[in-house]
Formats: sequence, structure tokens, C-alpha cells
Amino acid sequence: MLDDCNVMLVEDEALLALDLSLTLEDEGANVVGPFATVDSALSACDTVDLAVLDVDLCGSKVFPVADRLRAVGKPFLFHTGRADLRALVDRYGSDALVLVKPARGAEIVRILTSLREASKFEIAI
Repeated sequence: MLDDCNVMLVEDEALLALDLSLTLEDEGANVVGPFATVDSALSACDTVDLAVLDVDLCGSKVFPVADRLRAVGKPFLFHTGRADLRALVDRYGSDALVLVKPARGAEIVRILTSLREASKFEIAI
């Protein structure tokens, strides 16, 4: 489903990052990361196709990474335990994709696959 797709994973919980990495790799994705900090993730934004972003990273917000991905036209989804989901919608619009932790791996893969297909369609137009 995600064959040869470069998926950035930004997650500071080691076990969750490992589990998600394995799930994505099982679906054929090339996992870029996981990154546990904003600074480490920013450098990879231009080289990925899609991203899964935890909102709270070691006391910092992932917003600079999401802003950079948006600026370069890379689709992403938030995977977060954050209680204030309204802040994400206010900042990124009503079409912001937000999955509340812990989301099933299959759901994350389904959404990433849809994002990949939609981005291919946009490029073809």
C-alpha cells in the first residue's frame, strides 16, 4: 500500500515510534526517522512524501515541522494524545487530519495511503 513511499515519523515515545515504524515498513514504506525533536525533523521535510506527527515532542510543539511540510506541499497527519484538538483545527484548518492516540496502525496506514493517492492526483492535474 505504501510501497517506496518515504514516510517521516515524528514521535518522542520510543516504543510507539518502534511499533509505528514496523507497521509502516510492513506496508512497504521507507520510514524516515523516527525523530523525537523538532530540530532533527526539520532537516528531513524536503525529502519525504508523507508524515505522521506527534504534537508534543519533549516539551515542544511540532508546529514548525507541520508548517514546513505544508510550505513544501507534503501531506501529513497528526497522531496525538493532545486534549486541545480545536487548536490544531484553528491553526491548520478544518481539513487537518488528526488521529487520537493510540490509533490503530491499520487506520494510520489507510489515511496515509489516501493522502498518497490524493497527492498523486493533484500532481497529475
